[in-house]
Amino acid sequence: MSSAFISLRGVRREFPSGEGSIAALRDIDLDIAGGEFVAIVGASGSGKSTLMNILGCLDRPTAGEYRFAGRSIATLTPDEQAELRREHFGFIFQRYHLLPELNALGNVEIPAVYAGVAPTRRHDLAERLLARLGMADRAHHRPSQLSGGQQQRVSIARALINGGEVILADEPTGALDRHSGEDVLNILGELNAEGRTVILVTHDSAVAMRARRVVEMSDGRIVEDRIVASGAPAAATTLTARAGHESSWCAPIDRLTESFRMAVLALTSHRLRTTLTMLGIVIGIASVVAMVALGEGSRRKVLNNIADLGTNTLEIFPGNGFGDTRAAKIKTLVLADAEALARQDYAAGATPTVSTSTTLRYASIEASAQVNGVGADYFAVKGVKLKAGRFFDASAERDLSQEIVIDENAESTLFGGGEDAIGKTILVGKVPCTIIGVTRKQQGFGSSGSISAFIAYSSVQARFLGDNSLRSVVLRVKDNVDNDLAEQAATQLLERRHGARDFFLFNTSDIRSAITATTQTMTALIAAIAVISLFVGGIGVMNIMLVSVSERVKEIGVRMAVGARRSDIMQQFLIEAVLVCMAGGALGVLAALGAAVVFRALGSTFSFVYSGSSIVAAFGCSTLIGVVFGWLPARGAAQLDPVDALARE
Repeated sequence: MSSAFISLRGVRREFPSGEGSIAALRDIDLDIAGGEFVAIVGASGSGKSTLMNILGCLDRPTAGEYRFAGRSIATLTPDEQAELRREHFGFIFQRYHLLPELNALGNVEIPAVYAGVAPTRRHDLAERLLARLGMADRAHHRPSQLSGGQQQRVSIARALINGGEVILADEPTGALDRHSGEDVLNILGELNAEGRTVILVTHDSAVAMRARRVVEMSDGRIVEDRIVASGAPAAATTLTARAGHESSWCAPIDRLTESFRMAVLALTSHRLRTTLTMLGIVIGIASVVAMVALGEGSRRKVLNNIADLGTNTLEIFPGNGFGDTRAAKIKTLVLADAEALARQDYAAGATPTVSTSTTLRYASIEASAQVNGVGADYFAVKGVKLKAGRFFDASAERDLSQEIVIDENAESTLFGGGEDAIGKTILVGKVPCTIIGVTRKQQGFGSSGSISAFIAYSSVQARFLGDNSLRSVVLRVKDNVDNDLAEQAATQLLERRHGARDFFLFNTSDIRSAITATTQTMTALIAAIAVISLFVGGIGVMNIMLVSVSERVKEIGVRMAVGARRSDIMQQFLIEAVLVCMAGGALGVLAALGAAVVFRALGSTFSFVYSGSSIVAAFGCSTLIGVVFGWLPARGAAQLDPVDALARE
């Protein structure tokens, strides 16, 4: 193999301690040629592990220069250092540092994933490496199912999958029994014989004697550097071939796929934590979707009720306003005005009205009532609904009919015993009239306890008032016409007919606008409350993800040690956050849809009107929450120093 030349000059590494600092390495000068087998020995605290971390680009020196294959490490970015670890170094740790969610094969493949190796290629190479190390029958076992010696063999295979020109072994036998330790040392000897540079850190002098060169350290300094065996390394053979790389456009997709797979594994491995994280999102999304649907349902219900009230109407009265004392003397509002208005393009209908107060009598029962003389179109114009019977028609207007329609209040007053009112004859004042219909209570404004009755306006004019003038004309505006524009047109028409402004209009669209604005305000208020709950859910995701990062610091350190870029780490944690929020969003939408079923089952009158856009927006919102609130924890994970992450327990 080609020489992996390592050179250190005047290297120092200091760590802060209180108001000062402690020097772990002091002016280290060291050269290591390619193919050497070097043991770095020393007592605990001598600085040997710190030196290995700097050699493996897991740590940076405070002062001095480190050059690898002629490249100054100080000039490299974190991702360029990750490339060195990924392409040239292989780490073997005392505690193995295998990821518990993956089996042996998956652990070995990790460096190749970050190197962009094709899945089939890396899978094949990982199997061959494990077979070479006697682990073929354990390839699909997880670390918890392997002995210490077997786990160390897996870590050796992981160190070799990308080529492993330089093997850095930190106390590789420290956690093993004697037999397993001997096997590991034999493997390191074989790797060196195949041409790899092996740097072994140990406190055991007997282990150190397996190397060809021993560098002894004490108090952060090299105190002895001696050759203990002679001979040149053999040429590279079986395991020196590099894994090979995918094309540049496939590698990011493969890394994204691997990040997705690892995110799913991490989430399923901690189901309770994942469920609690989702809960806030589920509640928030369900609240938003359900409240928006409830608000839309309520809005439509209110608008339907408004339509039933005839609030898209204009009512024309004589005089210059309510309370005008001269209005009773103005007789210019007549039937011809109503007929002219009914012919206009903006009119859905128009009806004349007159009224009088009189007494209704049936048998021995009397009741004061408001008798309304109206046209046959009145009931459609005002949205009056029938409870029983029928309304009178246009023939009643021509024939001065004595047919009468009463409301529910009149029915309950005159026929309180449950007697059928239809067909009965009652006295209206002194005029006998036959009841042909009963109307439902209209959900309007004013006293719901008043009694009303309806007779053809011509009959009221002739039989009760003796006057052909009208109390008012009610004009229903078409749904696609603006009420204000209709009001202007009606005003101009009547001014031309009367030659003066001796009337005024009451535009009931003001009521409609006020009620609609109120429902919109309530919907916005409810949606705001739901959004707040969604925001709180997002905070929960961030908090749980921060906890997840703190719990998985060592995993992050391992991934960085084997060559993960900062973007790879950030990508994985962002994917986890987004997956949690997307799953929570889907469950939240289902919960919101289920709310309508529950309300209907309970007999509630509330109606839910769901819209695809609100569901898509809620789902997109949940994804956005994952990105926004997952970014900070993911960034924190990506910014961790590899050596600090590996040192966390």
